[in-house]
Amino acid sequence: MRGSMRGPWLRRLILAVAASTGLGASLPAIAAPDSAASVLGRWLTRDADGVFDIRHCGDALCGQLVGMRYSGAMPTDSEHRPQCGLTLLEGFVPADEPGRWHGTIRDPDDGNRYQATIWSPEPGILKLRGYLLLPLLGETQQWTRYSGPIGAACKLP
Repeated sequence: MRGSMRGPWLRRLILAVAASTGLGASLPAIAAPDSAASVLGRWLTRDADGVFDIRHCGDALCGQLVGMRYSGAMPTDSEHRPQCGLTLLEGFVPADEPGRWHGTIRDPDDGNRYQATIWSPEPGILKLRGYLLLPLLGETQQWTRYSGPIGAACKLP
């Protein structure tokens, strides 16, 4: 009987009570465990020059660069490490708005970190808004789900 008391309906009830009493902001970790499902997986960037794998990293979500379009030597980051395999999306936790995740994105060229929000408004689409200080001072990119091959050394066909 005790095991049957746990489930999505209980989480929804707790969140509804928290929201109606003003406690919702203090309960971000109670998001449904499958609420990240729409943003998990491989995503092709807006310019089709990179593929990120977004997955669970502890209590948060992160995104690792797993595919790139390049010629010649593997591109390196600001610390001269190969960009292939770098985790550039970090610490994404549920945001105030359902289905949105807030964290940081790192620019591999200069090492700067920016605030970012990710969400999936429809199947196969990921929106990423990176910004400095305020979301108003940023840019939103649309990425698409990627299911194609990735060659050796992260090379995209």
